[in-house]
Amino acid sequence: MTDFIDEEGFRANVGIVLSNGEKRLFWGGRAGRDGWQFPQGGIQPDEDPRDAMFRELAEEIGLTPEDVELVGHTRGWLRYRLPRRYVRRDSHPLCIGQKQRWFLLRLVSPESCLRFDTTSRPEFDRWRWVDYWFPLKNVIYFKRRVYRRALEELRPLLFPETAAGRGS
Repeated sequence: MTDFIDEEGFRANVGIVLSNGEKRLFWGGRAGRDGWQFPQGGIQPDEDPRDAMFRELAEEIGLTPEDVELVGHTRGWLRYRLPRRYVRRDSHPLCIGQKQRWFLLRLVSPESCLRFDTTSRPEFDRWRWVDYWFPLKNVIYFKRRVYRRALEELRPLLFPETAAGRGS
């Protein structure tokens, strides 16, 4: 299957912010690499973003819809551009970045349900729970702005008591 790339060159994608009962977030270490990030992945042509989110959740961290509660999602698409060195110039259509719909989930099953062996090429090989704003300083630099926008929009859903002001 191929991912959907729009006429502007942005690949349709979902981002997943998974929280636990302590309101900490799942932070996954990229398999065989130094980088860490939230689970994310492309939306297939004619695939609903919600369906793509559940597919990516199963592929990347082994969770089913029964393992999580869907808390909410961003209202619209959040975009980021890839730095020039990451743009694959030989791909058609050319992908210059990602447009993402972000979902906030709460884990309702035991942590032991998290798995990285559901595909032949795992996305992650390690993980940990982190404080809510931790990813902003620890994700690769070109994703920081979109992470900030997603976390700011989703924060009132996880922390309704601080909806009037930015929490730390």
